[in-house]
This record gives sequence, C-alpha cells and structure tokens, in this order.
Amino acid sequence: MIYWKLFLANLIANLLGYGGGPASIPLLKHEVVDRYHWYSVHEFSEIVAVGNALPGPIAPEMAGYIGFDQAGIPGALVSLVGAIAPSLILFMLLLGLLLKNRDSPKVKNMTKLVRPAIVVLLGMVTIDFFTNAYHSIGILHVLVLSILSFFLLERWRVSPVYVICGALVYGAIFLG
Repeated sequence: MIYWKLFLANLIANLLGYGGGPASIPLLKHEVVDRYHWYSVHEFSEIVAVGNALPGPIAPEMAGYIGFDQAGIPGALVSLVGAIAPSLILFMLLLGLLLKNRDSPKVKNMTKLVRPAIVVLLGMVTIDFFTNAYHSIGILHVLVLSILSFFLLERWRVSPVYVICGALVYGAIFLG
C-alpha cells in the first residue's frame, strides 16, 4: 500500500503543479505532510532545502528522497515514476501529434521559429558550463578538454560516448 501512496502523492503533485518543480512543492507538501503525515512541516522544509541544493530538477530529487525514506529503493523508484509520469505522458502525446502533422506548413513554420530559441538556450548553457569549469578547474584544463574534444568529435569523428568517457578518465587522473 505504501508504494501506491508514494506513487499517487508524486503523481498528483506533479500532474497539478503547472509551472514545473517549484510549482509542485506546495502540492507535494499537502500530500506528504497534511494527507499522509509522513513528515512535519519542518522536516519537509529540510527536504526542499536539500532538493534545492542539488543540481537538476527539484521534483524528481524530492520524490526520490521521500520514496527512499519511506520504502527504500523500490519506494524511490515508484516515487520517481510518479513524479515524471505526467511530463512523460504529455511529451509522448505531443510528440505523437507533432509527428502526425510533420508535413503541415504550420508545424514546419513552428519548428523554424523554435530552432533559433533552442540554439540560444544551448549557447547560454554552454557559456555557463565554460564559466563554471573555468572557476572550478582552471583555464588550462578547460582548454585541453575543449580543444581535444573538438578535434575528437569534429575532425576524427569519434563517438561522443568515448569522448565523455575520456573526459571522465582525464578528470580522474588530473583533477581527482
């Protein structure tokens, strides 16, 4: 029964939490504090603080923690499925609709308009990564990894999987 409660608590919070993870926090609080009484308000605020401190989306982080705390690893997995199910289902429905209408002039125009925004967002993330890497590991390592990755990917057509694994090895040897 605990698995069903964990799934429902996260599903409801993330299904109704329009606006992303932060919008689902009050809904998740209602489920785990007010409805199921698994946590006090103070304990829940600590879960939110830990979720905010970790990189990545807060909703799955909180779901994983709550599920693990209540029912171990199976509970964490069930909670995570409940947290990501609404987005996953919506994504599959929208992707199906988009693929069904991919030859439509409206869909083609929409994708033409979306591409520049995606390029700008990816550029901003890249600049953020470079800035954070520069401050944490130094310019020498950033340049070595960047230049070497560029040549491996573009010049010698090495699979990105191998480049990422190589960067991990480099980090373990020179930065560990």
